[in-house]
Amino acid sequence: MPRKLGEVMWPRLIASKILRKTLGSNNFVADFPSGLEDYSIELPSLDLESPNYNSNSIFSDHNKETNNYKLFTSTWNVGGVTPTDDLNMEDLLQTPNHTPCDIYVFGFQEVVPLRAANILGSEKSKICMKWNSLIRKSLNKNICSSRGGVNSTESSVRQGFRCLISKQMVGILISVWVRADLHSFVRNPSVSCVGCGIMGCLGNKGAISVRFRLHETSFCFVCSHLASGGKLGDEKIRNSNVAEIFSRTSFPKGPSHDLARKIIDHDRVILLGDLNYRISLPEHKIRVLVDKEEWNMLLENDQLKKEIREGQVFEGWHEGEINFAPTYKYNPNSDAYYGSSDHGKKGEKKRAPAWCDRIMWYGEGLKQHFYSRTESKLSDHRPVKAVFTSQVKVLQTVKGFRSFFLSERFDMIPNRLKIPLNHEF
Repeated sequence: MPRKLGEVMWPRLIASKILRKTLGSNNFVADFPSGLEDYSIELPSLDLESPNYNSNSIFSDHNKETNNYKLFTSTWNVGGVTPTDDLNMEDLLQTPNHTPCDIYVFGFQEVVPLRAANILGSEKSKICMKWNSLIRKSLNKNICSSRGGVNSTESSVRQGFRCLISKQMVGILISVWVRADLHSFVRNPSVSCVGCGIMGCLGNKGAISVRFRLHETSFCFVCSHLASGGKLGDEKIRNSNVAEIFSRTSFPKGPSHDLARKIIDHDRVILLGDLNYRISLPEHKIRVLVDKEEWNMLLENDQLKKEIREGQVFEGWHEGEINFAPTYKYNPNSDAYYGSSDHGKKGEKKRAPAWCDRIMWYGEGLKQHFYSRTESKLSDHRPVKAVFTSQVKVLQTVKGFRSFFLSERFDMIPNRLKIPLNHEF
């Protein structure tokens, strides 16, 4: 009997999704450097044929300096709402002292509604393109004006930001941008997707992790959306999601087998997302304490902090001080929490306020300077953002040669030194 037009072949779609998420994927959107093959690089004052030349000595730790780079990170559950072309992202991008950062990491959840067709179907690239277009426009908005109206394409590109990695898995989207003149110092970009949703493997919940090296330091950013639910014991399911993400995330070893494969083996690690941990207090008491802005009392009963204190999850991880109101759940286009009035439909769960949206980091070499929320009313969540400085190891030799080359030509130096440069685009 022939299938009806438009009938969904669920078993095949499910098998395809499971297989794809198990194997992982290095298919992601990125801006590419162009014209590198046209450059021939000669390194001044470096005799590669000399019997005294030893590439290992050049790249040993005592020939490295440490630079500080500024990182912007944000997480935002947009509730399946498609952004308008004129969405103002200025509030999200605003940082202390209004100084631009070197790297921007944007994490989104529910960029599409979490319906069966979206969970089991293919990713909708148009929504990814829409968010990336808004990000590009916002990051590069003031480049030309700050250059006094310079029309030079090269000047504008070198002063702007490029998309290093953008990857979507169902409703989860991560987009990483770097200053254009840093692009050529980035190596080994890669992604790993882990689904923890329906049947324990589909991507309505889970994480996208991205990694790359900047100079001689490896970075890993994890964008997560964990299990929802406000019932007693639901936090244990979220703990299980975290354990699954850490155990199943895996990156390629690289051509020299010297790259970290697991999340916490990277030099700098930041996790952000809708982690969905709630507050373990009666709903009416939560609302009273929120009205009084008694954040300390509420945070003492925050599930995530409690689970960390008891050693159940995120051992060794850090989170900055929270001094802002809970980020969930709001009435649409309102400053009022859902359930705090008669806005909700009869019989619906009221969902007490909670700090669902969080940013955390692991290891040394990162210092957080800013941790806050913004006030966009696009969805029932408020965005959360943080600014860090990160220590990055830079080769003294490479730093000395930088002034001789345009940044895009500089991509050829590792090839000249016979060092693998594996762009896994």
